[in-house]
Amino acid sequence: MGLFSRNLEIPTLEAALPGRADPVQVPSAHFVNGRPLVGPFPDGFQQIQFGMGCFWGAERKFWEMPGVHTTAAGYAGGHSPNPTYEEVCSGQTGHTEVVLVVWDPSAVTLNALLAQFWESHNPTQGMRQGNDLGTQYRSCIYTETTEHLDLAQTSLLHFQDKLKAGGFPPITTELKVHQTFYYAEHYHQQYLAKVPNGYCGLGGTGVCY
Repeated sequence: MGLFSRNLEIPTLEAALPGRADPVQVPSAHFVNGRPLVGPFPDGFQQIQFGMGCFWGAERKFWEMPGVHTTAAGYAGGHSPNPTYEEVCSGQTGHTEVVLVVWDPSAVTLNALLAQFWESHNPTQGMRQGNDLGTQYRSCIYTETTEHLDLAQTSLLHFQDKLKAGGFPPITTELKVHQTFYYAEHYHQQYLAKVPNGYCGLGGTGVCY
């Protein structure tokens, strides 16, 4: 994925791009499993958003997990409504690249999803992930409920101890609740299933959750 900006400061609301009222159009079905990308989702299913750097590789990590109903690439955590990829990469929306994960809690636990999240990237790098530099690559967990936020915080403290023992610096992952998810453009959805040899910048720390 090309970089358009190396801005490492999240803009204020006043300085952010205005965005737009209309969302981007996305495919009706997940390219891998054929399930809907956009809700409403089945009753009792739960949602969370993970930011792990480039969303291409991050999304694949979760669609491969049993119990995950669907996934989608998108943008969250910023100010500009319905941003484009180019706007997010400019560093002027405040958003980071995220993956929406919808799961069946009777088939997979939130703790299992969190373990996948922590082990699949380096959450100590601030506004970057590997060679990808910019605010859009920051690590984050955005939950739908305060209960899930508390569980995410507990998992962070647990993994922080593991990382410290491995000689890593403090975790920089951003934890927030109720962050609006904006779908990314159609060509980003399930990208690595469409382009199997495509770019994937994910690299974990080697520390087990």
